[in-house]
Amino acid sequence: MKKVALLVAAALMAPSAFAHQAGDILVRGGAMTVAPTTDSEDTFDVDSNTQLGLTFSYMVTDNWGVELLAATPFSHGVSLKGSGEVANVKHLPPTLMAQYYFGNAQSKVRPYIGAGINYTFFFDEESRGDLQAIDANVEADDSWGLAAQAGVDMDVTDNLFVNGSIWYMDIDTDVSVNGNYVDTANIDPIGLMVGLGYRF
Repeated sequence: MKKVALLVAAALMAPSAFAHQAGDILVRGGAMTVAPTTDSEDTFDVDSNTQLGLTFSYMVTDNWGVELLAATPFSHGVSLKGSGEVANVKHLPPTLMAQYYFGNAQSKVRPYIGAGINYTFFFDEESRGDLQAIDANVEADDSWGLAAQAGVDMDVTDNLFVNGSIWYMDIDTDVSVNGNYVDTANIDPIGLMVGLGYRF
C-alpha cells in the first residue's frame, strides 16, 4: 500500500503535459482548397483548386506565434464572363502571419486568429480556347496583399494534433495578352485547410 501511495503521489506531483508553449515549432500539413471570390463586375471567372498546404509556426510566447504558409502550386482555369476558358495559370501564395492563440499552455484545444501579408507569384500562364487558337501570350503579374486567418488546433497526443483553418487573401493581378493590359483580376480567395500537425 505504501508503494501504491508513493506512485500516486509521484503522478500527482509530475508536471502536466503542455500544449503549445513558447519555443515550440508547429508544422501543419493537409488539403488546402483555394476558392476565388470574383463577383459579377469582374471580367474573369477563376476556378477553385485543391493542393497540399504546409504551414510552419514558431511560438514566440505561449499565446503569440508567427507562421509561414507554403503549398504545392495551385492551378486555376480562367474564363471570360459568358465565354469559355481562355487561360490556365499557376501560382504560389507564400504568406507570413502574426498569430494570437487563445487559452494557455495547458489547453488541449487552441483556437487562433492571425493577420499578415501575402505575396502571390504567378507562373506557367497558358492560353486556352480562342486565345490558344491565335497563339496568344497571356501574362499575370505578381501580387502583394493583406491576409487574415482563423483556425483551431486540437491535441491528439503530446505532439500530434489536428487542425482546421480558414484564410482570406487579397490577390489582385493585372492580366495582359500579347503585352497589352486587359483587366485586373480580383481573385481575393478564401482558403480552407484541414490536416494534421506536429509539435517539436
